[in-house]
Amino acid sequence: MAVSYNRLWKLLVDRKMSKADLRKQAVIAPNTMTKLRRDEEVTLGVLGKICKTLDVDYGDIMEYVKE
Repeated sequence: MAVSYNRLWKLLVDRKMSKADLRKQAVIAPNTMTKLRRDEEVTLGVLGKICKTLDVDYGDIMEYVKE
């Protein structure tokens, strides 16, 4: 399965929020942020933390990309 988190990065730019700020506010491990930057799969729990922190839905931060 291929996922893209480009929507998340665009959202952070729109909100003038850094990746480090998101990591701290959502209490996400640094290695998990690395996975997100590489468009690798992360758990739904992590995605849920991000959605809660940003007050958005899953589809607002990620999308499925056909390989």
